[in-house]
Amino acid sequence: MTRFWGLIAREWRLSVRHGGDTLASILFFVLAASLFPLAIGPAPETLGRLAPGIVWVCALLAALLPLDRLFGADLDDGSLDQLMLCGLPPSAVALAKALAHWLVTGVPLLLAAGPVAVMLRMPEEAVPVLLAGLLPGTIVLSLLGSAGAAIVLGARRGGVLLPLLVLPLAAPVLIFGVGAADAAAAGQAARPHLLLLCALLAAALPLCPLAAGAALRGAAE
Repeated sequence: MTRFWGLIAREWRLSVRHGGDTLASILFFVLAASLFPLAIGPAPETLGRLAPGIVWVCALLAALLPLDRLFGADLDDGSLDQLMLCGLPPSAVALAKALAHWLVTGVPLLLAAGPVAVMLRMPEEAVPVLLAGLLPGTIVLSLLGSAGAAIVLGARRGGVLLPLLVLPLAAPVLIFGVGAADAAAAGQAARPHLLLLCALLAAALPLCPLAAGAALRGAAE
């Protein structure tokens, strides 16, 4: 566990050193969400109805931006070989990378989602449910993204293949997350949608690091 947390701390320090990636993700999230009122009009009813989908889609796309550097930088400078020899199984290395990605990208997106939802005129009772869904949802997105980044590692045009691989897998997260906020806005129970998001997290937590670890082992060999 000491090596595991040490790897997360290493990724955190590297992310702070390259803080432009996180800043670019947050700015993309805010700017993309800000374009929707210009496109569909400023009517509060329309914006409030579409706000959950807008926030979730923008968060999903923003989370994809820094994924190409998740393992690519380590492969380029030779650090990936050292990580494979650090004493941790490849799946644990992939899990540490995914958690570091969530801490650096997912948590800032979660903090920015509240003000963006208010800007889009989302009903007040739906905002806490939106954030409650984003908490497990962004972790699942980081796990799926880390697995996708490991699979396309070293491939030609991997930056193009990565969204094509991750976006279909992230569709259930998007559906249940938006469904929870819509249910809260309509005065219905959002608990089933949130439980389904937690179920997706429970499934992705062991499966995605295993898939990413296998891909990393193949890339290192």
